[in-house]
Amino acid sequence: MTLPTIEIAAQAGACYGVERALQMVKKAGVTHGGSVQTLGPLIHNPQVVQELEQDGIRVASHVDEATANVVVVRSHGVAPEVVQRAHELQKTVLDATCPYVKKVHYAAKFLEEQGYQVIVVGEAGHPEVEGTRGNAPSAVVVGSPEQLKDVKLRRKVGVVVQTTQSKANLQAILSCLLGKVEELRVFDTICAATSERQAAAADLSSRVDTMIVIGGRISANTTRLAEICAAHCSNTHHIEKPTELDPSWFATSKHIGITAGASTPANQIQAVQAAIVNLCEHL
Repeated sequence: MTLPTIEIAAQAGACYGVERALQMVKKAGVTHGGSVQTLGPLIHNPQVVQELEQDGIRVASHVDEATANVVVVRSHGVAPEVVQRAHELQKTVLDATCPYVKKVHYAAKFLEEQGYQVIVVGEAGHPEVEGTRGNAPSAVVVGSPEQLKDVKLRRKVGVVVQTTQSKANLQAILSCLLGKVEELRVFDTICAATSERQAAAADLSSRVDTMIVIGGRISANTTRLAEICAAHCSNTHHIEKPTELDPSWFATSKHIGITAGASTPANQIQAVQAAIVNLCEHL
């Protein structure tokens, strides 16, 4: 049997913000002798979080539950009061918030201070969005154009965007706002890495007969990649680890594509690729 071609998307896997956060927390673990906790999962990747725990870097679900001397702000960021509370508890705080997420926080705070009604285009309850709302407490979260129907719009509206949102969703919401407010100010805070990964995933999934998307199931950007790929390739599967691969997915495959979310390190992509090769060799 001729083995299928396996192609990895031109842009896939861990982004700058994730790599930066991992480097910071691993260095802290060495420097502070393991007395380090992250405030919530550092990134949305269960395997990485488990590896950090094996190195003694545990997760505190709330700052008041942190027992370590050093606490690390997750890559998604937190509300300012969380950091303030950590200082009150005399913790050393390391801020691993992605710089691109910081831009969303600053933009939302600026717009609210300037008297705009702040709309955050994103997923309600997502840690990044909650951190943004912490910087602009009156902000309204809107995930789709349909959700705008429930928002009483003011004269001046300012928009910021969760970094992992798609350009298409942002444009759809902006189209609904145009003509309904007197002044509309927009900060397009979608991360360039997100847009690049989405474009590469769309391109690859349109050319393959099987598409594998790697990343945490609670990862917003990975879930969006899976949605984009599924729109182009009906045989698309979102997995977290190689053991989830099903040989039947590749039974008639000639061209297999792989992409991965921004919280997926290169070694996890390589492990999945190797597992696919092994499965195909035994079909």
